[in-house]
Amino acid sequence: MGTRYYFISHPNVQISAEVPVPQWPLSDLGRRRMQAALKQQEAWLGSIRAIYSSAERKALDSAEILAGHLGMPVQVLEALGENDRSATGFLPPAEFEQVADEFFARPEQSVRGWETAVATQARIIAAVHELARRQASRGSDVDEEGGAIAILSHGAVGTLLYCHLAGLPISRRWDQPANGGGNFYRFELNPPRVHGTWQPIDAKP
Repeated sequence: MGTRYYFISHPNVQISAEVPVPQWPLSDLGRRRMQAALKQQEAWLGSIRAIYSSAERKALDSAEILAGHLGMPVQVLEALGENDRSATGFLPPAEFEQVADEFFARPEQSVRGWETAVATQARIIAAVHELARRQASRGSDVDEEGGAIAILSHGAVGTLLYCHLAGLPISRRWDQPANGGGNFYRFELNPPRVHGTWQPIDAKP
């Protein structure tokens, strides 16, 4: 078996029209859910040997909770960030969902200035391969130890990565549950393989 990876989307965030989206922190609910995950998913969290995170605040907040529990550092990789939505900034929830639908439905086109789904997918795939190379260059023995790598990131990029790993066309059909985030799936890179679908981090295994 190759190295195992867990892609984890950050849980619920504190939304604010006055704060740039990449700087949104986890909400109290998000922090409670992340703390709950430490107990409910301990069977596989204990196998984590390295933690990588997007540079966005909500992902870092999530990664730091996990890292504090496991006693290891967080390695930041900006390319793990969410699709670039800076052209619109904050959008009211209903409007955001409509634009997100278009983002997935027209993957080769920029919707209202957003980074395209095709470009976002290429970036997240490259980012995951880059962190895999970084681990290999450090002489990581996660395979021999039965260990795994955790990636703390975002829902849209996670869905685009999932589609790639599963050999599926880009579609929001494969998006994470509508629970405010905080979901995960397990995958391997060589060969590309995804195990199951998104599961809530705070659900009992």
